[in-house]
Amino acid sequence: MEKKKVTVPLVCHGHSRPVVDLFYSPITPDGFFLISASKDSSPMLRNGETGDWIGTFEGHKGAIWSSCLDTKALRAASASADFSAKLWDALTGDELHSFEHKHIVRACAFSDDTHFLLTGGVEKILRIFDLNRLDAQPRQVDNSPGSIRTVAWLHSDQMILSSCTETNGVRLWDLRSGKIVQTLETKSPVTSSEVSQDGRYITTADGSTVKFWDANHFGLVKSYDMPCNVESASLEPKHGNKFIAGGEDMWVHVFDFHTGEELGCNKGHHGPVHCVRFSPGGGSFASGSEDGTIRIWQTSPVTHDESDLLGSEPSGKVKAVADEVARKIESGLHIGGEGKTGDTDKATDA
Repeated sequence: MEKKKVTVPLVCHGHSRPVVDLFYSPITPDGFFLISASKDSSPMLRNGETGDWIGTFEGHKGAIWSSCLDTKALRAASASADFSAKLWDALTGDELHSFEHKHIVRACAFSDDTHFLLTGGVEKILRIFDLNRLDAQPRQVDNSPGSIRTVAWLHSDQMILSSCTETNGVRLWDLRSGKIVQTLETKSPVTSSEVSQDGRYITTADGSTVKFWDANHFGLVKSYDMPCNVESASLEPKHGNKFIAGGEDMWVHVFDFHTGEELGCNKGHHGPVHCVRFSPGGGSFASGSEDGTIRIWQTSPVTHDESDLLGSEPSGKVKAVADEVARKIESGLHIGGEGKTGDTDKATDA
């Protein structure tokens, strides 16, 4: 009898509270990296290909709502409930600066040229910090209509977008005037926003809907109803032919971008999925959950009987790791903290 295909993710333990945000760096000469934000107050940096733990940024005293890396993955930033956003050296883990706010900071993003850090939160103020003058006062963009949930840069750092916790839609701000020039209308507050790698699309998740917008003319390109309320969505960066979404049903769904047809459903999390992101090469994607784990899934699923499907991204190392995981599952052994057998407890001890 033919074996049923089973998708085998790399499971990354280490966080002690829910994982609420994930961010992949672009591909660098040293590979690509994944940083995670968790309510446990400690952002974690991992190898984006294998999920191996690299380090933990220690210094916040409250939940981390957002974390990101600059384009060269040399610096990290985090936004926290302790009323601060912090800048970190991603190579050493050292805190470079703490940007103090007057309320919870929910979102942060590096500009493409890496010179600025954008933050937003419960204060309803978008702030732009000059990373070449860390002690200078930030530029404040016109007041947001509500508590800020997500932020992103677009158009070569000439515009920023933001969504709010309790207010529907996405607002686009022109930094030359500091004013809102466009609002992308949605029926529910937007919980996830992503500018595609090629700059063509803005992907948003609101309620049980995933929408794709033209990032240049801001028209709605596609809108798909999801099987449940989704908190996050991400577009495949290389071909743009599929997207992922995760939410309250604890599954990570894969859909065809052109038709909205569901192509796959990845099960494994034990709590709602708060964040999903594609890797920069599109060969894998990561999900973070209320259960405190990160799972890295191959875009072409690893199966017990068809493991050759793995070859879509990076190297034989991932294939070897996934095959090892599959062998352990078949033999009934417990899988430890990291995707690598020798690193099972490293992240948990961090």
